[in-house]
Amino acid sequence: MEAAGPGQGQGLGLSVVSWNLNGIRARGDQLRSRLLSLGAQIICLQETRVSRDLLEEGTAILEGFNSYFSHSRARTGYSGVATYCMDNAIPLTAEEGLSGLLANQAVPVPHWLAEEFSEQELRELDNEGRALITKHRIRLADGREEMLAVINVYCPRADPESEHRCRFKLRFYQLLQAKAQALLRHGENVLILGDLNTAHRPIDHCEPGDLEQFCAQPGRLWMDGFVSYALGEEKEWGGGGGLFVDAFRLFHPSQRDAYTCWCVNTGARQTNYGTRIDYILASHALALGVLRDCILLPEVQGSDHCPVKAWLRADCLPADRCPPLCTRYMPEFAGVQQKLSRFLVAQPSHCPASPEVLPAKVAKPQRQVGRGKRGKGRPIPNGSLLAFFKPVTSCKPSTPTPSPPLGGEVNSSPGRQKEAPIDFWKGLLKGRPLPPHCSRHQEPCILRTVKKAGPNQGRDFYACQRPKGAPHNPASRCDFFRWADTSS
Repeated sequence: MEAAGPGQGQGLGLSVVSWNLNGIRARGDQLRSRLLSLGAQIICLQETRVSRDLLEEGTAILEGFNSYFSHSRARTGYSGVATYCMDNAIPLTAEEGLSGLLANQAVPVPHWLAEEFSEQELRELDNEGRALITKHRIRLADGREEMLAVINVYCPRADPESEHRCRFKLRFYQLLQAKAQALLRHGENVLILGDLNTAHRPIDHCEPGDLEQFCAQPGRLWMDGFVSYALGEEKEWGGGGGLFVDAFRLFHPSQRDAYTCWCVNTGARQTNYGTRIDYILASHALALGVLRDCILLPEVQGSDHCPVKAWLRADCLPADRCPPLCTRYMPEFAGVQQKLSRFLVAQPSHCPASPEVLPAKVAKPQRQVGRGKRGKGRPIPNGSLLAFFKPVTSCKPSTPTPSPPLGGEVNSSPGRQKEAPIDFWKGLLKGRPLPPHCSRHQEPCILRTVKKAGPNQGRDFYACQRPKGAPHNPASRCDFFRWADTSS
């Protein structure tokens, strides 16, 4: 299928973006300008790492946007997703989680989940703030109006050393699938945007290794049944053919080196040595006629992930008002009188105090401190605590007399007095020897430290300073290695 860029054709009315921010650090105008630069009406962010008590007004309230957050209730500064919608794409509804239990703690487990999940497990799966669902009314190119459910999701990472987390990830996948299927049965179009934390096929991974073991990984087996690369591609792979289509592979089925995540510690982004774990998945009805294109944006910096962007041949019809989950309705942001910071704003100095409020002060003579070495005759200021912390500009630091170098004599020449201590300390503290040169590039190596738990943890070693990359890439790191505390 021929890929169409954002400027081609008619009806490219709605664009969406998914981006793992790895911490929503930017605030205010900086965050707003960054979101605007993505050029999308609906922006789904993952790994915000901000809990409810740490959410600031400059992050939650942005001009021209309405925002929705889901926070981790288990750990502070962990996980979390946020969906920012421009004011021309206000959703009809918005809810946290996939089970529906977070919106109303008293609601029973939905019947379509009760057979497979217990209430306790559902609450645990939703407790880490990994999903948000916004529903929008869209108008298609033929004039029909339909519902679009946008699922913003940050799937868990499966720690290979933790059986519990591996099971947690699979159960989260299964809950995501159950929710998506329920929305489809309800007659809604569905888009899933987010970090799925799994590179689906070998083409999506820089180091797939043994293909049999690669494809047998549980997360990939689940994706085989849930996601199709293209319409009808189950015939090629022999899988069941999922209800959802990988939007990027639909338009770019054979593009290699198309990654969305790179290791920061090894500098792998410089050599494009990464994985594609961020997706936009479209239900078949959307993929057939509404989805226009999907691209990766590796040029966008600011995270160890890059954004994924898709265009739909549809227009979004905004709701009249934002749903209750919108951040502008949060008590801490809803009213001026409820913001504690409003009470702490300093009164301008040019505004005189009202005589009815503050009584007139009687001038008192300033008391002098005792005549000691410090503060001789210096008055103690009245009325302001800050005055005690102002630096004293009248006192000049005395210049200490340099002491003679250890093991040497004082030379009358000023130049010799400076050189003697330097020569002495250079001889005493020789420091670490110069780093060796790597074998392939003949460049100075970089000193690294073993961080992995084991007998060598904390031990220093020399390695090639270039970033990690494919073995055939001449710009990538070579395999030079030498312990720093040995000569071999």
